[in-house]
Amino acid sequence: MPTVLVATTNPGKLREYKQIFASVPSVRVASPNDLEVWIEVAETGTTFAENALLKARALHAALPPDFRPDVWVLGDDSGIEVDAMGGGPGVYSNRWAGPDTTAEQRNNALLARLNDTQDDQRTARFKCVIALIDPNDKEYLFEGAVEGRIARDIQGSGGFGYDPLFELPDGRRMSNLTPDEKNGLSHRGRAGAQAAALLSHA
Repeated sequence: MPTVLVATTNPGKLREYKQIFASVPSVRVASPNDLEVWIEVAETGTTFAENALLKARALHAALPPDFRPDVWVLGDDSGIEVDAMGGGPGVYSNRWAGPDTTAEQRNNALLARLNDTQDDQRTARFKCVIALIDPNDKEYLFEGAVEGRIARDIQGSGGFGYDPLFELPDGRRMSNLTPDEKNGLSHRGRAGAQAAALLSHA
């Protein structure tokens, strides 16, 4: 059974990938903790694709030789682009508000930053790029995005990150969607569906 080793220890992100790849029953999704292969990667790229490749390549290089024939390595980078912030925070979504900040602190910082921004100027999108490396060292890139806007308050208990602030065009918050609903339209779900399609024919 092929294993997709996801370069993350974020439980929310890992949970979503397990749900996304559930459509490929022959694939097992694992984290570095599961295979006891750990790395530290500095996200020094200036684009989501660069950071996704940095993570995937580093973890792929760290795999013991006897793991490689059965393991596909997945690295991703994602974030939120706010038009009123010139497309920021983008690749800096997890650290623009300061080092070691929590998701709640970042959400509150974004609300404060946009406090005087009119509703029609609060447009934003989530973006995700997945880098996938197969057992033969071939690299693939997949991109997904979802459009919406930044609401004026925090709502919902689902998802993670900026989900409680992100309002879809139909008025729903990303944080109020069921896992299946979110994976069907989210940036990660859209990029992941492309990766799953490749794996289903591998």
